[in-house]
Amino acid sequence: MARQLDYAAMKRIFTRFQDLEPEPKGELNHVNAYTLVVAVALSAQATDAGVNKATRELFRIADTPEKMLALGEEGLIGHIRTIGLFRNKAKNVIRLSRILVDSYGGEVPSSRAALQSLPGVGRKTANVVLNMWFHQPAQAVDTHIFRVGNRTGIAPGKDEAVVERAIEDNVPAEFQQHAHHWLILHGRYICTARKPRCGLCPIENDCQFEEKTL
Repeated sequence: MARQLDYAAMKRIFTRFQDLEPEPKGELNHVNAYTLVVAVALSAQATDAGVNKATRELFRIADTPEKMLALGEEGLIGHIRTIGLFRNKAKNVIRLSRILVDSYGGEVPSSRAALQSLPGVGRKTANVVLNMWFHQPAQAVDTHIFRVGNRTGIAPGKDEAVVERAIEDNVPAEFQQHAHHWLILHGRYICTARKPRCGLCPIENDCQFEEKTL
């Protein structure tokens, strides 16, 4: 595990990320807070591209919890069969839709605790929604961010919760809103799992990764 980078290095790194991609966006297609919750819940153990393909038509006919309930579980399954664990995910989407209607007036709540009370919505999903829709500096730590954080020294930690806290504690405030998007992009396209592209790394001078010959 790399050591935690100091403030000056963190500021250089995120300034570089910002220069390269000033307004990074999530890749899951959605039209409102509800469809974002559904898309992120469906994305567990699935690719964003696969989820987008499955939800393209789904969100045209069921973009609110009321419409999803009218579609029903079997109707939903018909749209998401290509996604892993589709039966369990369909159950959760219907259940969370019912809760949103019954307990939240059909609106997606804007607190992490309320979001996590919904079936199929864990902390990472809640953080994605808080960040992308409600513009909170919440950090959704996935496998890419966990790898990048530990390899580089940006946010070392033994588990996702520690990495999340390290980002919150050490990334300068002006970069918090987009931090997890930049780290995901870096993990997907540069600091990849098996063959990191260190020769193309925009933060190589500050990175603590020692196996740069891989």
